[in-house]
Amino acid sequence: MNITVHRPGELTAADRAAWTALQSKAHLDGAPELANPFLAPEFTLATAHGRRGVRVAVVREEGDPAAFFPFQRSVTGVGRAVGLGVSDCQGLVHRPGFRWDARELLRACGLVLWEFDHLVGGQGPFEAGAGGGVRAFPSPVIDVDQGYEAYLGHLRERSPKFTRTTLAKERRLGRDHGAVRYVHDERDPTALAALMGWKSAQYRRTGRSDRFAHPWITELVRRLFHTRTGSFAGVLSVLYAADVPVAAHFGLRSERVLACWFPAYDPAFAKYSPGLVLHLRMAEAAAADGIAYLDLGRGQKDYKDSLKTRELAVSEGWVALRHPVALGHRARRAPVRALRNTVLSRPEFFGPADKLLKRIGEIRALGKESRNRAVRM
Repeated sequence: MNITVHRPGELTAADRAAWTALQSKAHLDGAPELANPFLAPEFTLATAHGRRGVRVAVVREEGDPAAFFPFQRSVTGVGRAVGLGVSDCQGLVHRPGFRWDARELLRACGLVLWEFDHLVGGQGPFEAGAGGGVRAFPSPVIDVDQGYEAYLGHLRERSPKFTRTTLAKERRLGRDHGAVRYVHDERDPTALAALMGWKSAQYRRTGRSDRFAHPWITELVRRLFHTRTGSFAGVLSVLYAADVPVAAHFGLRSERVLACWFPAYDPAFAKYSPGLVLHLRMAEAAAADGIAYLDLGRGQKDYKDSLKTRELAVSEGWVALRHPVALGHRARRAPVRALRNTVLSRPEFFGPADKLLKRIGEIRALGKESRNRAVRM
């Protein structure tokens, strides 16, 4: 086994084609999760434009690429999954039957530790190398490989009231505000700007950290919006009422998977549940486009529970060598992760914490309004 490490832009066209081919055939090889667009070379390349230390390890057997391992590396040798914090799927893309030693891979990459929070299933060597420090979380999906009508039938059978209410709200939206129109692959950048504005406001309103306040994330989304190949694309989906955008979503697609990423809606239309209407339209269009499933991503949300057909499992943790830097990193990160996951997984903690964050969001909004008034005066 030969391992070489490259900057993403240094990969040959043949290597990128081999990487894509592994993803294209993943569902035939019994590993459909490897087809996720967050594991595609295009996502790694786009991230490398705004983040330092992005590298790709190419593992060859008998001269041919057998696996691709994208990662980010600090000067101290601490490694992270590419786009950690915004990437919803991470791991090593490999051919069927490939086996690897996690610590041998780390040494070849110049890493003392590799941290992940959405490790795809089937990555046994990483899980074993973590020494029991891995925790699994559900990642809901919407299966549409049997067609949209089959999915809608499943939804009606499992959640009849939810389905009936959502479809009725879509009709009411049309009566109250004009014909409802859906564009699955909107190319107007002003619609993307509207989505990011809604999402930023939602983050602030709920007391969360605004991801779009980080220039590298904003630039990454814009770059991916303009990225499209035969096997990958950034997809902006928009729901309109009388040509007024009321909800939008930006995600990534591969040949068989649509990864849901940034959904948002105009709060002025909240009573119509435009986000739910949008997701049903997305499922319909994705099915017509040959998508097998929509990956809603890790995270406990009521709308995901209502829409899902099943769940995948993604893992959080790290695999590390015996090294002082690795020990120090784990000592800093472990308590923070443990506290956050405890709060998220236990309703008696999550409810009060969520209320507190929303109250913080209200205080921020009031402070901003006061500052704006002072400026106008």
